[in-house]
Amino acid sequence: MSLRSLALLTGLIGLPAGAFAADPVYPPGSRFGFEPAKEMVVSRRFTGFERQSGGATVSVVELPAQAYKDLATNFTDENLKSQGLVVKTRETLKLADGREGMLVTGEQPIEQPAGAPALHKWVFLVADPTVTGIVIGQTLPGAESDEAMRAMLTSVRVRPALTIDQQVAALPFRVTDTAGFRPVRVLGGNSVLYTVGPKDQMTNLDQPILVLAEAVQPAPSTDQRDAFAKAALYSNQTMKDFAIERSQSYRQNGADWHEIVARAVDIPSGTPVVVSQTIRFQPDGYFRAVGVVRAQDRETMLPRFRKVVDTIAF
Repeated sequence: MSLRSLALLTGLIGLPAGAFAADPVYPPGSRFGFEPAKEMVVSRRFTGFERQSGGATVSVVELPAQAYKDLATNFTDENLKSQGLVVKTRETLKLADGREGMLVTGEQPIEQPAGAPALHKWVFLVADPTVTGIVIGQTLPGAESDEAMRAMLTSVRVRPALTIDQQVAALPFRVTDTAGFRPVRVLGGNSVLYTVGPKDQMTNLDQPILVLAEAVQPAPSTDQRDAFAKAALYSNQTMKDFAIERSQSYRQNGADWHEIVARAVDIPSGTPVVVSQTIRFQPDGYFRAVGVVRAQDRETMLPRFRKVVDTIAF
């Protein structure tokens, strides 16, 4: 995973100086907690923290435990420079709870606008017997001191693995009627994958899948929502040959919704499928549900997809 890709999880939002809290704060669904600086809040846009008025962020990516060794080996100055990060310092740390970590600091030029100063950036690898953490901090020049950023990052604590039910409970929405689906995986603290059937790893779409996710970013205007919904549908790179059967807007429970039902082909297996996409537009973002089922099972599954969506509590 490139540092440039990981940077997409973070924004250029601020981290102020100030006193630190006594206890670690864990972003929803995350195993990694920190003692956040004053005015830092848990982000709704990604797994981590941000100061809403702007300046810097701290974000967390969780990977398997065995990833630490390879990451530590490959995070050379040369490799990081090829990904845009000019390394200034690096050190191996022993944290208060005995865990090992590798902290790299440096600068990353801002491509736009031209001539803008470089970002201050911290990349902190955290080793645990059960999980690897990549903690990424970045600040605009003058937004925060190196000492305050280092203190927040190195306050990291790792809690035991959460059950799938605990992870679902931490989502920013509630699934009040699962219609027989069960959760398999929670991603990023804001999305969840459901299925029907005994398998947790689905191949060739041998089980229906339903993905629910909340995005906190500007929602499109009313006249752009149909195009937005179609673009979101077509962005799925595991399917091709989309043929839309129905695309409509409607209003329900005081909110604006958009629904698409389409036929497509699953690329890995060549299986004909039916896709149901429903989007709920909100003032500060949108909620999106995507259900995929083999074409021969559509009559059974499409009503169940809709039942789950219609009973989501926000």
